[in-house]
Amino acid sequence: MRSREIEVRTGSRERVHDMTRECADFARECGGDGLLHVFVPHATAGIAIIELGSGSDDDLLAALGDLLPADDRWRHAHGSRGHGRSHVMPAFIPPYATVPVLGGRLALGTWQSVALVDLNVDNPDRRVRLSFLSD
Repeated sequence: MRSREIEVRTGSRERVHDMTRECADFARECGGDGLLHVFVPHATAGIAIIELGSGSDDDLLAALGDLLPADDRWRHAHGSRGHGRSHVMPAFIPPYATVPVLGGRLALGTWQSVALVDLNVDNPDRRVRLSFLSD
């Protein structure tokens, strides 16, 4: 297994951050066939495979806002208003995704991208672990 940790700065707003290029570069460096596992070791972020651009990222954030409002209903209440929702989000968008790699290339569909989803405005710096598994 080969592994690399990368830093992602998500800033002070909710964000869907495209990581496809970093994932593709790592898969190309590893070469061959295998699986790329993408993991964010944070309790308040997730990894999604989704079409990005054309409003999809904004639609995802809006849907999460409807499902998990940033208000005072959350028992886990420290940090910014509604912070507890960030701890619930990984139950819907898990902190990992696995993508097949064929010949050093991500085997994503035409419109699929790999994205870090972060609702936690209190933690602007994220780490993401990329692991390439092959035989």
